[in-house]
Amino acid sequence: MNFLIVTGLSGAGKSMAVNALEDIGFFCIDNIPAGLLPRILDFAQQGENQLSRVAVVMDIRGLHSVQETNEALEALDEKKMPYDILFLDASDAAIRRRYKETRRVHPMTISEGIPVSEAITKERQILQPLRERAKYVIDTSLLSTAQNRERVSSLFLQKGQCAMSINVVSFGFKYGLPQEADIVFDVRCLPNPFYVPELKEKTGLDQEVVDYVMKFPESQELLHRIESFLEYALPLYVKEGKSQLMIAIGCTGGKHRSITFARKIGEYCTKLGYQPSVQHRDARRTA
Repeated sequence: MNFLIVTGLSGAGKSMAVNALEDIGFFCIDNIPAGLLPRILDFAQQGENQLSRVAVVMDIRGLHSVQETNEALEALDEKKMPYDILFLDASDAAIRRRYKETRRVHPMTISEGIPVSEAITKERQILQPLRERAKYVIDTSLLSTAQNRERVSSLFLQKGQCAMSINVVSFGFKYGLPQEADIVFDVRCLPNPFYVPELKEKTGLDQEVVDYVMKFPESQELLHRIESFLEYALPLYVKEGKSQLMIAIGCTGGKHRSITFARKIGEYCTKLGYQPSVQHRDARRTA
């Protein structure tokens, strides 16, 4: 049985993650108190109830201390049943902004009457044991809901078919680095289509932009060197047991050069036998 614990900060996107998991065949249970975790595992394994893919959400609503978090994990370890942890994280600023935008209240603000900033700090401390043991960590600070769903789906939809999940992301440096990035390629050294009037409002999803970026010898050489590096490095990551890898490609605004290269790199990873997902984080930004 594939048993997954979904956890993380309140406001980081756990509900979205559960929806994505349900869509790809997981039996999902939300808001599990720590003491019930081993019983849920027993239920999932019993006779006619035996399930192949189960995801349970265990977060601050059912955990009240670091000790309780550790005890829940120890009780699960005693069952000697393999499990994975998916941890949804986000920056404090992103969490505060989301609560302000949705006008919802942090669970610990309700239960303990403390300000949201203090609640976030305390929540991080309580959930730290889960984050340390998490096999998968997704920082959703700069991801849209759709991008977040795709990240979760890319991790588990084809699970078992490829030894490592690869996510290729284009981004704009002026909006900040993707916090999860394992490898970052900077393509700001290449000629910029932004300064070509007829290409300025287009993106690397348009063939005219791709043709412009790739017509320069330095672009072709840089792509060749990146491909050579990936051909050598990706099997080493697999050998070391890496389960997920984010390759981030950045240009100034994340619309032209980075998208072009992200697409090319995604295609190359497919040729190497991987099943990459390709996302363009800043393609639709207008400022």
